[in-house]
Amino acid sequence: MPTSSADETGRPPAYLQVDDLAAGYGASVIVNGASAGVGHGEIVTIVGPNGAGKSTFLKAIVGMIPALSGKVRLGEEDVTNMKANNLAKRGLGYVPQVNDVFETLSVLDNLAIGGYLLSRPGAARRMEAVLETFPALKTMLKRTASKLSGGERKMLAIARVLMLEPRLLVLDEPTSNLSAELSRMLLEEHVRRLGKGGTALLIVEQKALAALTISDWAYVMAAGTMKVSSAAKDLLARKDIGEVFLGRSTEGPNVQRASGGIC
Repeated sequence: MPTSSADETGRPPAYLQVDDLAAGYGASVIVNGASAGVGHGEIVTIVGPNGAGKSTFLKAIVGMIPALSGKVRLGEEDVTNMKANNLAKRGLGYVPQVNDVFETLSVLDNLAIGGYLLSRPGAARRMEAVLETFPALKTMLKRTASKLSGGERKMLAIARVLMLEPRLLVLDEPTSNLSAELSRMLLEEHVRRLGKGGTALLIVEQKALAALTISDWAYVMAAGTMKVSSAAKDLLARKDIGEVFLGRSTEGPNVQRASGGIC
């Protein structure tokens, strides 16, 4: 599949491509035949009802659980079932919904651990850059992560992953347990800024309307597979958007059945 130019939808060349992925826990298959793609510098959001398999899909991509079948590619490399530390070396960063920081360590130590693959001078340079992205953390460097508010903690979680300067950032429910205002700030200010800076982002988010507003492309997941693939603005414009989010409506103008992400 060529990745050197935009496809017929106008999307940029793919950095992440997932094809027909199946994954689950033990004998329980949660995700079955799900495909999606994220182009260079794109913000892509996956929405859908609870229990659809969205977080399981992400965990299989980032090596937290095994993919039972299907393919995951970064650029031209097959990284299916590659361990998370090796994916980090290839430019993939992951922020889970929970256990996203080291609670007993300071903000400074969390950031230092995030740069574990870097030399000391390289880590110092990256920390300076990351703190420019999240300037509020500058006054909290000695504070223990467990003492942070929900919004501060999520900023730290993202900042820690940014220490390795990922080309793709995968965020699982980044606004979980945040107020409406903190959710807006995180998505509209921080996430959008990262996308404009060239970082590709793949997001699973329950606050669907807020996430779609800052996204380029969207997938609707239901029953373990992608039901809809659409430009985010077209999905937002649909009159039956509530039914789409629940995976009950997959027809209509400007919306495609999801079959292969970016090709």
